[in-house]
Amino acid sequence: MFGIGFQEIIIIALVVLLFFGGKKIPELMKGLGKGVRSFKDAMNGKDADDDEAKNKQ
Repeated sequence: MFGIGFQEIIIIALVVLLFFGGKKIPELMKGLGKGVRSFKDAMNGKDADDDEAKNKQ
């Protein structure tokens, strides 16, 4: 994977853990997930207005 081995991934994960702390990482992942979901919806032509219309029905 892009020339990155297992040891490098572990080191990067430890640095991220030290930099952000254990409590902040789930919040970051939640935000990342929302961003990916919104990107996928935009690629499929869905819009936030479509979701609101479904919820009102």
